[in-house]
Amino acid sequence: QVQLVESGGGLVQPGGSLRLSCAASGSISSPYTMNWYRQAPGKQREWVAAIGSGGIAIYTDTVKGRFFFSRDNAKNTGFLQMNSLKVEDTAVYYCNVRNPIASINAWGQGTLVTVSP
Repeated sequence: QVQLVESGGGLVQPGGSLRLSCAASGSISSPYTMNWYRQAPGKQREWVAAIGSGGIAIYTDTVKGRFFFSRDNAKNTGFLQMNSLKVEDTAVYYCNVRNPIASINAWGQGTLVTVSP
């Protein structure tokens, strides 16, 4: 079993920044991909960003240049730095860890990010 704990959500004004963390524990097996998804009120969950064990990150177009995903492999922790936040970034953000070979597909409980004037 893999457990994920997200933290760092909160209320911020437009243009502000937040840093989300995702700490993985349990039977985590490298290599694995870490993802962030988000779900806004009344909308489907959408993929935001991913990072592989090598540290290369990719992003959905709406957050490119504003969000930056990094990870500390020694601590099995990922960090999503979110800058220039917009009202439309408001959502519950979920961390996901995936390793198909080891049949790992774990989700965190989510952390709420609210961007409001």
